[in-house]
Parts: sequence; structure tokens; C-alpha cells
Amino acid sequence: MTGWRARLGLIVPSSNTTAEPELTTACPAGTSVHAARMPLEDVTADDLDAMADRTIECAELLAHADVDVVAYGCTTGSLLHGHGFDAELEAEIATTADCPAVATALSVERALDALDCRRIALATPYVDDLTQREVAYLEESGREVVAVDGLDITANTDIGALTPEDAYRQVDTLLADADDPDGVFVSCTNYPSLSVVETLEADFGLPVVTSNAATLWDALRTVDVDTAGSGQLFARGR
Repeated sequence: MTGWRARLGLIVPSSNTTAEPELTTACPAGTSVHAARMPLEDVTADDLDAMADRTIECAELLAHADVDVVAYGCTTGSLLHGHGFDAELEAEIATTADCPAVATALSVERALDALDCRRIALATPYVDDLTQREVAYLEESGREVVAVDGLDITANTDIGALTPEDAYRQVDTLLADADDPDGVFVSCTNYPSLSVVETLEADFGLPVVTSNAATLWDALRTVDVDTAGSGQLFARGR
């Protein structure tokens, strides 16, 4: 049986080409990823807002696959309206799918808490409006964003065309001007970056969280599956 330890449901934007392969590659043996898609082409506040209207439909469809947990795999889509909106998403999905749910924005918060990261260097692929919303979201929970860099990309397919090397170079540039961060967050579930986490941590001596790493880690621990894997976050286990 596929997913004999746990089946992970994943709700992603329709234009996301990164989350499924990254999560599937990083999943422990006996776990599987099953996705449903919400329509999105451009990563803007208005389009993300409209996309969220399809969340419940996706949760209903994933329930048909008898998944054990559902992850809302979109960072800005789950923080768009700040704290409270993220928790409502989790609660609505959990009720609809009849299983636990996590939303990427809150998964990132939990990951940063687990690593005791309060002073964050933030790398995003987003336009400035969304990058600043993310800064506000992180700071609302008592963190300090000490350095930030956004790539000003609108089309989600263009974000998905980035590479782990792009993520490495962006973090390298970001940390050159950072004021004593204690952690790095590379945002966006469509930004290919999970595979470079260990290299970043080794080269810069800081814990690194990516959107997909946090989402997978949170989903696995929610269903009590050992999260041992690459990077400091996964090394913490459950």
C-alpha cells in the first residue's frame, strides 16, 4: 500500500512545480504525497486571495484519498491576512478533510521556534508588496527581520524555474549585509531550495528553514512520523 506509514495531502497553487518533487524526495520511507491544486498563475495579493476560495474543494478531494494530514502548501497564501487567518485555514481544512492540517506560514513559525530563531534573514522571490507582508507577519510574532531580499518575480512559473544555486547565491548576498541573524528563512513553496539547506548551513553556520522543509517537517510530526533527515530542522526529529 502506498503511504503505509502516512499519506500526506498537499494543497498547492496550480502553477507550483516544486513542492511535490521536493516533498516526495525528502519524505521518509513509507510516506507518500498526494496533491490537489488551486488555480494561480501570478503571485500577487489579489490572485492569492482569489486562489484561497478553492481551499475547501481541494480538502474535500484529498479526503477521498484517505490522507492522514493535509498541508496548505503556499507561504504567502497562508499569511496574506496575518495571524488568525493562518489558523483558520488549518481549522477549516482539518474539519473538511477529517484529519489534522498544517499551513505553511504557521509551519514556518513552528520551525523557527523549534530552532530558537528570533533574528531572521529573509530571502524571497516575491514582489515587494508580498515580501513586506511576510516581514510584518514574522515580526507580529515577536521576531526581528534583520535582513531581507526579494527577487521581484510575479509569474509563479518563473519562480519555479529558479534553481538551488539561485537560492544559495541569494542567501550569500543577503547575509553579507545581515545584522547578526540567528537563522535564515528562504520563502516560497515553489522556490527550489530544500536540496541546498545542508550546504547553506555548513557554509554560513546558521540554521536554514525553507517553506517546503517547514511544511514537510510539520506535517510529519503532526502524524507522529520521525522527521530525521537533512538539515538542522529535520535532525531535531519530532
